[in-house]
Amino acid sequence: MKLTRLSSLLLLCGAFAAQAAPQDPLFAWNDTTAKQAIIKWVADATDQQKATFIPEEKRFVVFDNDGTLWPEAPLTFQLQFAIDEIKRMAPDHPEWKKEPVAAAVLNDDLKALTRMGEKGLVQLVVLTHSGMTTTEFAKRVNNWVSSKKDPRYGCHYNQLGYLPMKQLLTYLRENGFKTWIVSGGGADFIRELAEPMYGIPPQQVVGSFAQGEFTLTEDGSAIRKTMTGAYYDDGKAKPAAIHLFMGQRPVAAFGNSDGDVPMLQYTSTNPDYRTFGLLVHHTDAKREYAYDSHPPASGKLVDGLAQAKARGWVVVDMKSDWNQVFDPALCPNAP
Repeated sequence: MKLTRLSSLLLLCGAFAAQAAPQDPLFAWNDTTAKQAIIKWVADATDQQKATFIPEEKRFVVFDNDGTLWPEAPLTFQLQFAIDEIKRMAPDHPEWKKEPVAAAVLNDDLKALTRMGEKGLVQLVVLTHSGMTTTEFAKRVNNWVSSKKDPRYGCHYNQLGYLPMKQLLTYLRENGFKTWIVSGGGADFIRELAEPMYGIPPQQVVGSFAQGEFTLTEDGSAIRKTMTGAYYDDGKAKPAAIHLFMGQRPVAAFGNSDGDVPMLQYTSTNPDYRTFGLLVHHTDAKREYAYDSHPPASGKLVDGLAQAKARGWVVVDMKSDWNQVFDPALCPNAP
């Protein structure tokens, strides 16, 4: 009897010890040099006794979105949204049959759409992202997210944020950093998804945008989306947008493509603090996609790899540095 009671007490103590043991905040990361570099930089930046200390009001960090926080292959989520919107709205627009971009989409001819290049993509955005109020656009985005699923993983698109990067965002915020998205994707599109997916509020999302038109309505007022003064937030436009919307230079930057290189350069040349740069290298064809110089749609990474060596940026090998890519609680079918 005494032995049974002793065993029970030992088991209970073991349970309490297990509960008290702190969980690794970055458990989706393997214990490789990438994870170790992140932890060390955060520890150094938050230690007031070290010369590497960064005051909390200066702890602004920026993240690209497509290919950094969620997949960009085989198509970016926003491009898939535009394609699905063309198909949804087509019955109300018979004139689109004579519109080359819309016709390519309706015929599922992605090769033809690709051949149209940037001009074709702009026209696709005009048809699906302008002429409505921001409120109506937000409804369309949320309806799409709730009704459409990624064909490979069988999950809704808002369930496909990279778990390691989501953990990193939380880890940084818990250490006093303010996390921002700086993306080539449309700001209005990302803002509908950023807070529920990543904990990043709309005012901390910087993306491509165009001027809106203010108008009074029967029930109040609204902003109508246009394509006037369109600003594509990629490449060298990213540092300029950071200056415009953030008003200070970041101390850390995270990306995955050559389009993110200027943002990382702008960050790593910050003269006041020891900064951190990281590039996600897509190397895992089994769990996600493998590409660098020849991406399926966007996300070319060649110059970034060379720059990383020269500037000391961390390059994350998705296959070896992440033990999980997607959150199994959200997307159980993902490998």
